Amino acid sequence: MTPALPPLRDVIACHGLRASKALGQNFLLDGQLLDRIARVPGPLAGEAVYEVGPGPGGLTRALLRAGAEVTVVERDRRCLPALAELADAAPGRLHVHEGDALAFDAAAATGRAPHIVANLPYNVGTALLVGWLTGEAWPPWWKSLTLMFQKEVAERIVAAPGSGAYGRLSVLAQWRGEARLAMTVHRSAFTPPPKVMSAVVHIVPTAQPAGVRCATIEALTAAAFGQRRKMLRQSLRSVPGALDALAACGIDATRRAETVPVEGFVALARALERD
Repeated sequence: MTPALPPLRDVIACHGLRASKALGQNFLLDGQLLDRIARVPGPLAGEAVYEVGPGPGGLTRALLRAGAEVTVVERDRRCLPALAELADAAPGRLHVHEGDALAFDAAAATGRAPHIVANLPYNVGTALLVGWLTGEAWPPWWKSLTLMFQKEVAERIVAAPGSGAYGRLSVLAQWRGEARLAMTVHRSAFTPPPKVMSAVVHIVPTAQPAGVRCATIEALTAAAFGQRRKMLRQSLRSVPGALDALAACGIDATRRAETVPVEGFVALARALERD
Protein backbone atom coordinates (compact mmCIF):
# COMPACT_ATOMS: atom_id res chain seq x y z
CA MET A 1 0.00 0.00 0.00
CA THR A 2 1.14 3.48 -0.75
CA PRO A 3 1.80 5.70 2.30
CA ALA A 4 0.04 8.55 0.44
CA LEU A 5 -3.46 7.46 1.47
CA PRO A 6 -5.39 10.37 2.96
CA PRO A 7 -6.52 10.18 6.60
CA LEU A 8 -9.74 8.27 7.06
CA ARG A 9 -11.53 11.36 8.37
CA ASP A 10 -10.68 13.15 5.11
CA VAL A 11 -12.02 10.21 3.09
CA ILE A 12 -15.28 10.29 5.04
CA ALA A 13 -15.58 14.06 4.54
CA CYS A 14 -14.67 13.86 0.84
CA HIS A 15 -17.37 11.29 0.11
CA GLY A 16 -19.94 12.84 2.45
CA LEU A 17 -20.26 9.66 4.51
CA ARG A 18 -22.28 9.58 7.68
CA ALA A 19 -22.85 6.44 9.73
CA SER A 20 -26.32 5.11 8.99
CA LYS A 21 -28.40 4.18 12.01
CA ALA A 22 -30.64 2.06 9.79
CA LEU A 23 -27.62 -0.03 8.73
CA GLY A 24 -26.25 -0.28 12.27
CA GLN A 25 -23.08 1.60 11.31
CA ASN A 26 -20.52 3.05 13.71
CA PHE A 27 -17.15 3.95 12.18
CA LEU A 28 -13.78 3.24 13.85
CA LEU A 29 -11.10 5.77 12.89
CA ASP A 30 -8.22 5.07 15.32
CA GLY A 31 -5.49 3.42 13.23
CA GLN A 32 -3.64 1.97 16.22
CA LEU A 33 -6.82 0.41 17.59
CA LEU A 34 -7.68 -1.02 14.18
CA ASP A 35 -4.18 -2.51 13.90
CA ARG A 36 -4.70 -4.18 17.29
CA ILE A 37 -7.92 -5.75 16.05
CA ALA A 38 -6.17 -6.95 12.89
CA ARG A 39 -3.55 -8.70 15.04
CA VAL A 40 -6.12 -10.75 17.00
CA PRO A 41 -6.35 -13.65 14.49
CA GLY A 42 -2.54 -13.91 14.31
CA PRO A 43 -0.15 -13.21 11.41
CA LEU A 44 -2.15 -12.36 8.29
CA ALA A 45 0.61 -11.96 5.69
CA GLY A 46 -0.55 -13.89 2.63
CA GLU A 47 -3.76 -15.00 4.37
CA ALA A 48 -7.28 -14.61 3.01
CA VAL A 49 -9.60 -12.39 5.08
CA TYR A 50 -13.33 -11.79 4.70
CA GLU A 51 -14.76 -8.56 6.12
CA VAL A 52 -18.44 -7.64 6.46
CA GLY A 53 -19.56 -4.01 6.31
CA PRO A 54 -16.20 -2.24 5.89
CA GLY A 55 -17.83 1.19 5.57
CA PRO A 56 -15.15 3.72 4.58
CA GLY A 57 -12.46 1.06 5.04
CA GLY A 58 -10.78 1.72 8.39
CA LEU A 59 -10.41 -1.93 9.44
CA THR A 60 -9.80 -2.84 5.80
CA ARG A 61 -6.72 -0.62 5.81
CA ALA A 62 -5.41 -2.37 8.92
CA LEU A 63 -5.95 -5.80 7.37
CA LEU A 64 -4.13 -4.74 4.21
CA ARG A 65 -1.29 -3.29 6.30
CA ALA A 66 -1.02 -6.72 7.93
CA GLY A 67 -0.43 -8.26 4.51
CA ALA A 68 -3.79 -9.99 3.98
CA GLU A 69 -5.74 -10.49 0.76
CA VAL A 70 -9.12 -9.05 1.70
CA THR A 71 -12.61 -9.69 0.34
CA VAL A 72 -15.28 -7.30 1.57
CA VAL A 73 -19.04 -7.10 1.14
CA GLU A 74 -20.69 -3.71 1.63
CA ARG A 75 -24.40 -2.99 1.43
CA ASP A 76 -24.08 0.78 1.58
CA ARG A 77 -23.46 2.09 -1.95
CA ARG A 78 -22.21 5.40 -0.55
CA CYS A 79 -19.08 3.64 0.69
CA LEU A 80 -18.16 1.92 -2.58
CA PRO A 81 -16.17 4.84 -4.11
CA ALA A 82 -13.98 5.08 -0.99
CA LEU A 83 -13.40 1.31 -1.08
CA ALA A 84 -12.56 1.49 -4.80
CA GLU A 85 -9.85 4.05 -4.01
CA LEU A 86 -8.48 1.73 -1.35
CA ALA A 87 -8.48 -1.17 -3.82
CA ASP A 88 -6.43 0.97 -6.24
CA ALA A 89 -3.89 1.54 -3.46
CA ALA A 90 -3.52 -2.22 -2.85
CA PRO A 91 -3.56 -3.76 -6.35
CA GLY A 92 -4.87 -7.33 -6.41
CA ARG A 93 -5.32 -7.54 -2.63
CA LEU A 94 -8.75 -5.98 -2.06
CA HIS A 95 -11.88 -7.39 -3.67
CA VAL A 96 -14.99 -5.29 -3.14
CA HIS A 97 -18.52 -6.69 -3.50
CA GLU A 98 -21.78 -4.85 -3.12
CA GLY A 99 -24.47 -6.85 -1.36
CA ASP A 100 -26.22 -8.03 1.78
CA ALA A 101 -23.90 -10.15 3.94
CA LEU A 102 -26.83 -12.31 5.08
CA ALA A 103 -27.34 -13.48 1.48
CA PHE A 104 -23.75 -13.24 0.18
CA ASP A 105 -21.85 -16.45 -0.73
CA ALA A 106 -18.61 -15.58 1.02
CA ALA A 107 -17.14 -19.07 0.67
CA ALA A 108 -17.35 -18.83 -3.11
CA ALA A 109 -16.15 -15.22 -3.21
CA THR A 110 -13.02 -15.81 -1.13
CA GLY A 111 -12.06 -19.03 -2.91
CA ARG A 112 -10.02 -20.31 0.04
CA ALA A 113 -10.55 -20.61 3.78
CA PRO A 114 -10.45 -17.05 5.15
CA HIS A 115 -10.20 -15.51 8.56
CA ILE A 116 -13.41 -13.55 9.10
CA VAL A 117 -12.60 -10.19 10.67
CA ALA A 118 -15.32 -7.58 11.04
CA ASN A 119 -16.76 -4.72 13.02
CA LEU A 120 -20.22 -6.18 12.56
CA PRO A 121 -23.27 -3.98 12.14
CA TYR A 122 -25.14 -4.26 15.44
CA ASN A 123 -28.43 -5.12 13.76
CA VAL A 124 -27.20 -8.28 11.97
CA GLY A 125 -24.16 -9.36 13.98
CA THR A 126 -25.77 -12.21 15.94
CA ALA A 127 -27.58 -13.57 12.87
CA LEU A 128 -24.30 -13.68 10.92
CA LEU A 129 -22.48 -15.41 13.78
CA VAL A 130 -25.17 -18.08 14.13
CA GLY A 131 -25.06 -18.68 10.38
CA TRP A 132 -21.28 -19.17 10.45
CA LEU A 133 -21.53 -21.57 13.40
CA THR A 134 -24.41 -23.74 12.23
CA GLY A 135 -23.27 -25.23 8.95
CA GLU A 136 -23.65 -29.01 9.00
CA ALA A 137 -20.34 -29.39 7.14
CA TRP A 138 -17.57 -29.17 9.74
CA PRO A 139 -14.75 -28.03 9.88
CA PRO A 140 -16.25 -24.87 8.37
CA TRP A 141 -15.18 -22.93 5.29
CA TRP A 142 -13.51 -20.28 7.49
CA LYS A 143 -10.33 -20.45 9.63
CA SER A 144 -11.28 -18.17 12.51
CA LEU A 145 -13.73 -15.46 13.55
CA THR A 146 -12.61 -12.10 14.95
CA LEU A 147 -15.79 -10.12 15.46
CA MET A 148 -16.84 -6.89 17.14
CA PHE A 149 -20.14 -7.03 19.04
CA GLN A 150 -21.95 -5.06 21.67
CA LYS A 151 -20.15 -6.02 24.88
CA GLU A 152 -23.28 -7.68 26.27
CA VAL A 153 -23.48 -10.00 23.24
CA ALA A 154 -19.75 -10.74 23.40
CA GLU A 155 -20.07 -11.72 27.05
CA ARG A 156 -22.90 -14.12 26.19
CA ILE A 157 -20.72 -15.83 23.60
CA VAL A 158 -17.91 -16.59 26.07
CA ALA A 159 -20.03 -17.02 29.23
CA ALA A 160 -19.44 -19.96 31.56
CA PRO A 161 -22.19 -22.23 32.91
CA GLY A 162 -23.85 -20.85 36.02
CA SER A 163 -23.62 -17.23 34.94
CA GLY A 164 -26.58 -15.10 33.95
CA ALA A 165 -25.08 -14.52 30.49
CA TYR A 166 -24.78 -18.25 29.71
CA GLY A 167 -27.32 -19.33 27.10
CA ARG A 168 -27.94 -20.67 23.61
CA LEU A 169 -25.23 -18.52 22.02
CA SER A 170 -22.69 -19.66 24.63
CA VAL A 171 -23.42 -23.34 24.00
CA LEU A 172 -23.35 -23.00 20.23
CA ALA A 173 -20.10 -21.01 20.09
CA GLN A 174 -18.28 -23.14 22.66
CA TRP A 175 -19.49 -26.43 21.17
CA ARG A 176 -18.20 -25.45 17.77
CA GLY A 177 -15.03 -23.65 18.80
CA GLU A 178 -12.75 -22.11 21.37
CA ALA A 179 -14.15 -18.66 22.13
CA ARG A 180 -12.40 -15.88 24.03
CA LEU A 181 -12.92 -12.20 24.69
CA ALA A 182 -9.95 -10.63 22.92
CA MET A 183 -10.42 -6.97 23.84
CA THR A 184 -12.97 -4.38 24.87
CA VAL A 185 -13.53 -1.17 22.94
CA HIS A 186 -14.84 1.98 24.59
CA ARG A 187 -17.86 3.62 23.00
CA SER A 188 -15.85 6.83 22.54
CA ALA A 189 -13.67 5.10 19.93
CA PHE A 190 -16.55 5.15 17.44
CA THR A 191 -18.00 7.85 15.23
CA PRO A 192 -20.74 8.42 16.19
CA PRO A 193 -20.36 6.90 19.69
CA PRO A 194 -22.94 4.15 20.28
CA LYS A 195 -24.87 4.00 23.54
CA VAL A 196 -23.12 0.78 24.60
CA MET A 197 -19.60 -0.57 25.02
CA SER A 198 -18.21 -3.04 22.49
CA ALA A 199 -15.89 -6.03 22.58
CA VAL A 200 -13.99 -8.24 20.14
CA VAL A 201 -14.52 -12.00 20.31
CA HIS A 202 -12.13 -14.51 18.74
CA ILE A 203 -13.37 -18.00 17.86
CA VAL A 204 -11.28 -20.85 16.44
CA PRO A 205 -13.22 -23.90 15.21
CA THR A 206 -12.62 -27.22 16.94
CA ALA A 207 -13.48 -30.79 16.00
CA GLN A 208 -17.19 -31.57 16.21
CA PRO A 209 -18.06 -34.52 18.49
CA ALA A 210 -19.15 -37.54 16.47
CA GLY A 211 -22.81 -38.46 16.47
CA VAL A 212 -24.14 -34.97 17.17
CA ARG A 213 -25.96 -32.81 14.64
CA CYS A 214 -26.24 -29.06 14.91
CA ALA A 215 -30.03 -29.23 14.49
CA THR A 216 -30.30 -31.39 17.61
CA ILE A 217 -28.17 -29.03 19.71
CA GLU A 218 -30.24 -26.10 18.49
CA ALA A 219 -33.54 -27.82 19.36
CA LEU A 220 -32.32 -28.68 22.85
CA THR A 221 -30.96 -25.25 23.65
CA ALA A 222 -34.02 -23.48 22.19
CA ALA A 223 -36.29 -25.44 24.50
CA ALA A 224 -34.00 -25.36 27.55
CA PHE A 225 -33.17 -21.65 27.45
CA GLY A 226 -36.54 -20.60 26.09
CA GLN A 227 -37.83 -21.25 29.62
CA ARG A 228 -34.56 -20.83 31.47
CA ARG A 229 -36.17 -20.29 34.89
CA LYS A 230 -37.88 -23.65 34.73
CA MET A 231 -36.38 -27.01 35.60
CA LEU A 232 -35.19 -29.16 32.72
CA ARG A 233 -37.98 -31.67 33.25
CA GLN A 234 -40.41 -28.89 32.34
CA SER A 235 -38.47 -26.89 29.73
CA LEU A 236 -37.43 -30.01 27.74
CA ARG A 237 -40.83 -31.67 27.82
CA SER A 238 -41.52 -30.43 24.27
CA VAL A 239 -38.46 -32.27 22.87
CA PRO A 240 -39.34 -35.92 22.12
CA GLY A 241 -37.15 -38.29 24.13
CA ALA A 242 -35.40 -35.53 26.07
CA LEU A 243 -36.58 -36.63 29.51
CA ASP A 244 -35.34 -40.17 28.89
CA ALA A 245 -32.06 -38.71 27.60
CA LEU A 246 -31.64 -36.75 30.84
CA ALA A 247 -31.94 -39.97 32.83
CA ALA A 248 -29.58 -41.83 30.48
CA CYS A 249 -26.94 -39.10 30.81
CA GLY A 250 -27.26 -38.85 34.58
CA ILE A 251 -28.35 -35.19 34.43
CA ASP A 252 -30.64 -34.18 37.28
CA ALA A 253 -33.99 -33.18 35.74
CA THR A 254 -34.50 -30.58 38.48
CA ARG A 255 -31.53 -28.52 37.23
CA ARG A 256 -31.95 -25.39 35.14
CA ALA A 257 -30.44 -24.95 31.70
CA GLU A 258 -27.89 -22.33 32.79
CA THR A 259 -26.20 -24.91 35.08
CA VAL A 260 -25.62 -27.50 32.33
CA PRO A 261 -22.19 -27.26 30.65
CA VAL A 262 -21.69 -27.54 26.92
CA GLU A 263 -20.60 -31.16 27.36
CA GLY A 264 -23.95 -31.89 29.01
CA PHE A 265 -25.92 -30.63 26.03
CA VAL A 266 -23.65 -32.61 23.69
CA ALA A 267 -24.29 -35.76 25.72
CA LEU A 268 -28.05 -35.14 25.60
CA ALA A 269 -27.94 -34.62 21.83
CA ARG A 270 -25.96 -37.81 21.32
CA ALA A 271 -28.44 -39.76 23.45
CA LEU A 272 -31.36 -38.37 21.44
CA GLU A 273 -29.72 -39.26 18.14
CA ARG A 274 -29.01 -42.82 19.29
CA ASP A 275 -32.74 -43.19 19.82
